[in-house]
Amino acid sequence: MIMPRGQPLLLPAKPFFIAASLVAGLALNMLPLGRVVWLPDFLMLLLAFWCVHQPQRVGMGTAFVLGLCMDVQATSLLGQHALAYTVLAYGAAALQRRLAWFSAWAQALHVLPLLLLAHAMALAVGLAWGGVFPGLAGVIAPLLETLLWPLASWVLLAPQRRPPARDENRPL
Repeated sequence: MIMPRGQPLLLPAKPFFIAASLVAGLALNMLPLGRVVWLPDFLMLLLAFWCVHQPQRVGMGTAFVLGLCMDVQATSLLGQHALAYTVLAYGAAALQRRLAWFSAWAQALHVLPLLLLAHAMALAVGLAWGGVFPGLAGVIAPLLETLLWPLASWVLLAPQRRPPARDENRPL
C-alpha cells in the first residue's frame, strides 16, 4: 500500500500486544460499575480498531468469541454481544482500506456509524427479549467511543512507530 506523504511506515503489530490489548478491553468492560448505559464499550472500540489496522489477525471469529465472553459476563442473552461485535468487525474490515488514508479524527467519524449500528443491534436483540429501553442515554456510549478513537489510535500504534534497526546501507 502506498502511504500518504509525511506518514512514517509502521512496523507490524506483535500478536501478543494485540491479544493483551483485547484482554485489557475485556477486563475494563468487566469492571463492576453497575449498569451504566452511557459508559463506552472499550472492547468494542478495541475490536473496531484492530479490525481496521490488523484485519489478518483480528476478525469476525475473534469478535464472536469475545462477544460470547461479554454475554456470559453480563448475563445477557447468549449471542447478543456476539452478534453486535461480529457485525462491527465485518463493517470495520470492509472500511479498512479506506480508513488507512485518513487522520485519526476522520477515521473516528467514519467509525461512528459502525459503533452506532453495533449498539443498536445489541439494543434491538435485548429489547426483543424483554429488555428495558435506555432512552437517549444509549447514544452517548458510541459518541464517547468515537471521541476515544484518536487516543486509542495514538496509544495502540505507538509500539509500531519504534525506529527500526539502523542500517548504513539502507536510507530508510
